[in-house]
Amino acid sequence: MTAEALPAEVRRAIVQIARTPRLLVACDYDGTLAPIVEDPEQARPLPESVHALRALAGLHETTAAVISGRALRDLATLSRLPSEVHLVGSHGSEFDVGFVHALDADARRLHRRLHADLDILVDGAQGVHLETKPASIAVHVRRAPADVAERVLADVRKGPCTWDGVHVTEGKAVIELAVVQTDKGHALDVLRHQAGATATVFVGDDVTDEKAFARISGPDLGIKVGAGDTLAAYRIDDPVSVATVLAFLLEERRAWLYGEQAVPIERLTMLANERSVALVTPDARLTWLCHPEPDSASVFADLLGGPGAGHFTVGPERGGLPLGQRYLPGTMTVETRWSGLLVTDFLDNDAEPFRTDLTRVLSGNTTALVEFAPRPEFGQVQVRLEAREDGLLVQGTGDPIALRSPGVAWEILSDGMHDTARARVELTPDQPVVFELRCGTDELDPHPVPLEERKAVAGSYWSNWLDTLVLPPVEKDLVARSALTLRGLCHQETGAIMAAATTSLPEEIGGIRNWDYRYCWLRDASMTAKALVSLGSTAEAEAFLRWLHAVLATLPGPERLHPLYTIAGTTLPPEAVIDTLPGYAGSRPVRVGNLANQQVQLDVFGPVVDLVAALSEVRGSLTDDDWRMVCAMAEAVARRWHEPDHGIWEERHRPRHHVYSKVMCWLTIDRAVKLGKAYGRSLDPTWEPLRDEIASDVLTNGWNDEVRSFTTAYDGTDLDAATLLIGMVGLIDPTDERFQATVTATEAELRSGSTVYRYHRDDGLPGDEGGFHLCAAWMIEAYLLTGRRTEAEDLFAQIVDAAGPTGLLPEEYDPVAERSLGNHPQAYSHLGLIRCAQLLSA
Repeated sequence: MTAEALPAEVRRAIVQIARTPRLLVACDYDGTLAPIVEDPEQARPLPESVHALRALAGLHETTAAVISGRALRDLATLSRLPSEVHLVGSHGSEFDVGFVHALDADARRLHRRLHADLDILVDGAQGVHLETKPASIAVHVRRAPADVAERVLADVRKGPCTWDGVHVTEGKAVIELAVVQTDKGHALDVLRHQAGATATVFVGDDVTDEKAFARISGPDLGIKVGAGDTLAAYRIDDPVSVATVLAFLLEERRAWLYGEQAVPIERLTMLANERSVALVTPDARLTWLCHPEPDSASVFADLLGGPGAGHFTVGPERGGLPLGQRYLPGTMTVETRWSGLLVTDFLDNDAEPFRTDLTRVLSGNTTALVEFAPRPEFGQVQVRLEAREDGLLVQGTGDPIALRSPGVAWEILSDGMHDTARARVELTPDQPVVFELRCGTDELDPHPVPLEERKAVAGSYWSNWLDTLVLPPVEKDLVARSALTLRGLCHQETGAIMAAATTSLPEEIGGIRNWDYRYCWLRDASMTAKALVSLGSTAEAEAFLRWLHAVLATLPGPERLHPLYTIAGTTLPPEAVIDTLPGYAGSRPVRVGNLANQQVQLDVFGPVVDLVAALSEVRGSLTDDDWRMVCAMAEAVARRWHEPDHGIWEERHRPRHHVYSKVMCWLTIDRAVKLGKAYGRSLDPTWEPLRDEIASDVLTNGWNDEVRSFTTAYDGTDLDAATLLIGMVGLIDPTDERFQATVTATEAELRSGSTVYRYHRDDGLPGDEGGFHLCAAWMIEAYLLTGRRTEAEDLFAQIVDAAGPTGLLPEEYDPVAERSLGNHPQAYSHLGLIRCAQLLSA
């Protein structure tokens, strides 16, 4: 029996409950897992049900149990269910084999009295059987003639059933008399509590199962097997259908938890228009898009939750892997090609404010299948699709969404919560089919600008900018793609620059190190803008500094700056977890917001002032606004540089005196002094002595003779790749033996083949992480500063090899599993690649 044979409403309910964070699956035994047979001792469970229950019990955050009227010992012997499945016997009065020892003296006396009286009462009654359990006695009349059964049951009801302390449960052809309270509903509640379940499935066929069905509420799912009155909302036919239900639930739960063949992170390709970003898979599935801003809630979150979290998929009807995917040279337009089908994707650059417009063009000479499944607000709101003459309208959302698709005939399906639209499209070589996703409007009118013109504008917008850059000869094409990626992470309207395009892509598959990077970190943004300045583009730096001036205008002083802000320049809301999403490849939790917002990070001033210095050198002038900000940041450093902080890596530990943070404080003062002298500004007379004081402090307290290296912080011997900046920014001469020793110690401790880890200390979080591409870039620069060019070239080649087929890099790389990790694409990784290519080209 296949899942399609189940009632449609049952399938929809299973799909929905399979996506709960913590699931309890509980079943009755006789008539549910095992067919009813003449001899109860021969009631064996269906193998398919056993397999499915065991597999469910093995899934993350999933508990499986059987609640039966049988004695626990007999249930375990007969069912032969594996230990992963919890067994509850005697209608919920036995949770373990040794339960009988928990009976007090009165209960034991009552149990003996029951046994004696029932023995007399059923003596000579043909086909009547007593089943003695540790806390109860069951009177079975299934094999008795009807008149005998009726007489015995009547005698039991008016006799022992009326005794004080006896708890009665009636089922099909059985009465059970217990000396403790027995209730399958109570047992279900106990299991629910033990498992911390956010939703429960209960499947049963007997009258006694109604007490469990009575406890079903909210997101829970109750399924009645067979005929008869029931409190369950759904019904199936027989134990064979139960096996099908369990197998289907297993399939849906496993897919939700672990993803259906999660796409390697580096193979995801970003679309961008300097307002919005989106990610597409190598087979043209739109897997990630947020609206109205990149740090807003998602419309499509397939990346973090599978198809049920929203996707927009196109492909040939006959299936098969695509032949390849590429960016059109010098653009952010992506082509995915199969034999006979070409899919072209781009985000429109001329969309109105608060609009996200994405165009998908299908061309070729084949039949294509299209599936449109928007799931706004991370899939947490009910979605309805309405077919119109020229496309689809998405109903039930706070912000309107439309998909213009003239000439496409849609079939709309529902799983009870969400609608999904599917279409079959016949393509001819001279007639492409165009889909225009419009978030922020419900208009389906034709676009006023012809498609080819919009496509040309979307391409030239990027290629014209790229033509203005000065690219190094080493890995020129990859540097160009990195530059385009960095600009794609810029937000033109505000000037903010995102650290990455995504949230919660894991630093360890299945781990909890999943963070939201869709915000503007002052440090990351400054480094990104400086990288673009170094290539010849200053507009991004100018826009970012305007954004920063606006943020500073809301504060009493720079020392009150948060490490990061929303794209709009506001403080972040509290960090939250989207519990309904299973995460990339089962890596939970999925987080929105970032607790680093509340940390003290004294290093943020250094990259900002360093950016001002680089920008001023290129344009040949220093603006009054920028100088005032530099002075204010220098004053903030003067007041606070001696304090401990949380450092560049934002560890959720107590603050420490991080060497990197002190170096960045030194950098702030050093660049302020140099800016003032270069542009004739009045210098604070305390700055130069302060610069020397900070340097002396770092050189004295940051160096550790025991490990022959500058360390992470003043209070330990652990190493940190960020400490390499001490020589890279000029606080210490790179020829100094202490810096050379630090490079050697960092290499020995933190480099692993093709990557470099941030650190190996306990940072208070469970699990591991990959090596950081940025740290590898720092190591390359340190190699070059210490005359080790061969090692630098070798490590750079390995970073290049880690890039995805379209040239994008996420945050990290795991050299053991040989897979990419972390949010994607990551600004740090691309600016590091650019810097290394420039240095190797010099």
